[in-house]
Amino acid sequence: MRLLLFDIDGTLVDTGGIGRSSLQEGMRLAFPEAVGEQEVPPLELAGATDLGLTRFLFETFDVEQTIENETAFLDAYVGVLRDEIIAKDGTVRGRVLDGVNALLDRLTQLPDVAVGLLTGNTLEGAQTKMDAYGLSQYFCFESGAYGSDHWDRNELGLAAITRASEKRGHCFSPDQVTVIGDTPKDIACGKACGARTLAVATGCFERGALAGHEPNQLVGDLAATEEIVSWLMR
Repeated sequence: MRLLLFDIDGTLVDTGGIGRSSLQEGMRLAFPEAVGEQEVPPLELAGATDLGLTRFLFETFDVEQTIENETAFLDAYVGVLRDEIIAKDGTVRGRVLDGVNALLDRLTQLPDVAVGLLTGNTLEGAQTKMDAYGLSQYFCFESGAYGSDHWDRNELGLAAITRASEKRGHCFSPDQVTVIGDTPKDIACGKACGARTLAVATGCFERGALAGHEPNQLVGDLAATEEIVSWLMR
């Protein structure tokens, strides 16, 4: 058995910056009095979690860190994301990255493979993006872990493994798990739960920068389907 946990942004899809702008606009909509005429600061999204970004924005605008406020902000963000990711003419902004569909098609045909998400997006944000880009059919959302589970990405790996084990009725050991992502934080997250790591240089980090964090495997993109499947199944 193998459990393969994919990051979303920069690994599976490129939203063209819609995620960042939706978070910024969500903050304005949820807390207009706190934000006022101020600029919402640039957000460093690479490997971040939505709860971590929430904490940063609340500190910036002096918004109390409560469950109610977190929910209000994240709901506003997802609402903006849903409105923006599909244009009025029905076209989807951004794109699925090279090789992703072919790889997921291949992996989901294998009987002893479970495919899930390990992402900094909230569950609702992840579903919105996967629906928009036609990737939802590949994933069991109940088996993943999300940026709404914990602000610290390194806490998400164990949560994803636990959920996948319960869903599949198989207790996945760390050596049966691979975390696939495009940032150093994805690599660190995989190592934190004892999983193998596959780094892909399709985000904002070049191969050399990723190599310095010592993933178990490093590829330029996910286009070499059979080579990647062969490595994942070792």
